[in-house]
Amino acid sequence: INMSPADLRKEGSAYDLPLALGILAADGQLPAAALQRYMIMGELSLDGSLRPIRGALPIAIQARAEHFEGFILPEANAREAAVVNQLKVYGAPTLRSVIDMLTGQAELPEVEVDTRRTFYEAREELALDFAEVRGQERVKRALEVAAAGGHNILMIGAPGSGKSMMAKRLPSILPPFTLGESLETTKIYSVSGRLGRDVTLMTTRPFRAPHHSISPVALVGGGASPQPGEISLAHNGVLFLDELPEFSRSVLEVMRQPLEERQVTVARARYSVDYPAGFMLVAAMNPCPCGYYNHPTRHCECTPQQVQHYLGKVSGPLLDRIDLQVEIAPVPFEKLSATESGEGSAAIRARVLRARELQTERFADCPGVHCNAQMTAALTQRLARPDAEGLERLRVAMERLDLSARAYDRILKVARTIADLAGEETIGKEHISEAISYRKLDRSSWGR
Repeated sequence: INMSPADLRKEGSAYDLPLALGILAADGQLPAAALQRYMIMGELSLDGSLRPIRGALPIAIQARAEHFEGFILPEANAREAAVVNQLKVYGAPTLRSVIDMLTGQAELPEVEVDTRRTFYEAREELALDFAEVRGQERVKRALEVAAAGGHNILMIGAPGSGKSMMAKRLPSILPPFTLGESLETTKIYSVSGRLGRDVTLMTTRPFRAPHHSISPVALVGGGASPQPGEISLAHNGVLFLDELPEFSRSVLEVMRQPLEERQVTVARARYSVDYPAGFMLVAAMNPCPCGYYNHPTRHCECTPQQVQHYLGKVSGPLLDRIDLQVEIAPVPFEKLSATESGEGSAAIRARVLRARELQTERFADCPGVHCNAQMTAALTQRLARPDAEGLERLRVAMERLDLSARAYDRILKVARTIADLAGEETIGKEHISEAISYRKLDRSSWGR
């Protein structure tokens, strides 16, 4: 058996079926010409039945690109592969059924999926809703701004203040999955073997929340056999890191490149793989080791040095990539016990969609830029420059609040999004003021 090219490493059980058929063709039991017409992949059980494989969707896309007549694979993967148009897909239950098809003794049914109709019919609203959140209007506003501009956000607050509750509801105000985004994310889940039987396309944005004990390899991907990590599984969705300072420094530092480039390169001695990593980072943390720094009613037992050491676990370069940093205050009893519900996710999402439509028009001629958070420094200077009053407000704030230089571009990007939410082309002083209020950890007085 020769599997060329020899220098390309082959691994996995998906080669079982083509190897078996190749042996039969070499023995004269199958017409070799029939094998050349089809892409064939599948894992063989000892009884001859076919087991599902990983990566059926990207393999199907490649089969179409190489002009194969069809794709024969295990029936459990057939609907996943049939998402690819202009390619005949045949789901086979056993090795015998494939042999019968190739020799003309029987036919395998062609599996067809109306990709667009199936996707839009299956797309559903998320069960979690911001209407269930009592109070916290300021934090909900910050999350709305983050969703509208695709900004990363860090929430800082005491234990039990609702950080996780609000983070889990963020996907409910993000723009709905597009078909293109769904295909991108589904390919990643297909490669990692997480789609499940008879699944065609993912219909909701992923929300990944790894534990703080996660290793760097599990976060960014890799291993002896390359696999996507959590940041790739969150592609086109949300990556939620709770208790941010509890993550190891090595884990946090490997996120810097993916946050900037929206992809991660996993390089090992035997391979180098690029995975998409266009996620929105939502992080949460306590303000200090005991959790009660700046708390209105609870006494903080930490010294200023302990607070600074705790905050120092999150490096400046990582904070530089987080546009919004918002402090969460405890909800008063009166709001907790109120009977009326807050503003629902549907109303917030409507405003987010209007802001995203403006950004789509703005960046129509900017390849790779889809929202304000992705603007380069040059685009920020051209498209997010405030008026004279706004620029003066920013200058005064930079001096009086001792804001770091790295906050400048972030403030302008967030202000651009705030103006978009207001439906205004010009960035004014009120937009700058709100953007400045979301830079808590850039103030040198924090924790002292």
